[in-house]
Amino acid sequence: MRRADFARTRTPLVAVTTSSTTPHPAGPVRLTVAAELPGAVGVERDARDDSSAAAGVDRAWTPLDGIDMLVNHAGLGMRTVDPHVMTRPRGFWEVPVDGFRAVVETNLTGYFLVAREVVPRTLAAGGGRVVTVSVNHETMRRAGFVPYGPSRAGRESLSRIMAVELRDSGVTVNLLPPEGATATGMPPADALPREPDGPGAGVMGPRVRWLASGVAASGR
Repeated sequence: MRRADFARTRTPLVAVTTSSTTPHPAGPVRLTVAAELPGAVGVERDARDDSSAAAGVDRAWTPLDGIDMLVNHAGLGMRTVDPHVMTRPRGFWEVPVDGFRAVVETNLTGYFLVAREVVPRTLAAGGGRVVTVSVNHETMRRAGFVPYGPSRAGRESLSRIMAVELRDSGVTVNLLPPEGATATGMPPADALPREPDGPGAGVMGPRVRWLASGVAASGR
């Protein structure tokens, strides 16, 4: 697909969930939501596993006749490793090895594996976008936030390198931070803004839609 064609295309949603060896509790919910949207395809795969990520992209690519935009947004938060991170944070030496690996494999390796499957196809099609949902740099450096902070820092570095390597290829890479704690279920409730207009889980939607627009594609 040429870049100009991409700007005019309205691609149906694909819901891809990150799971482990047991079904992710959010998976069926996301598949149900996708089923309720006209033209949407719901795919549940483990983004941490290369064969599963490849199968998920294959399953989405055919019924949609391609993928115009990849939004890398899977994530495990610090509370999966340390439930008391906001009140009694652990030192890095106290972090369980399995917990460290799970967060890094989801928040960094998974992004690499899915992008590795999608980008060659979008290059062959003539264009597309990769959007990486990021966090602020304070979170990346915050004491008590191993492995979450390093996994997010690695994800930003990966995206920046991807952007350089894909320059002038027709495939663009964007980093998209939510600009604050959002009600996604990962931060505890007392860490969220108390203002009624504080960012919710859907804060990224309008920004992603703009990146999928013709205005963004034209560079204006």
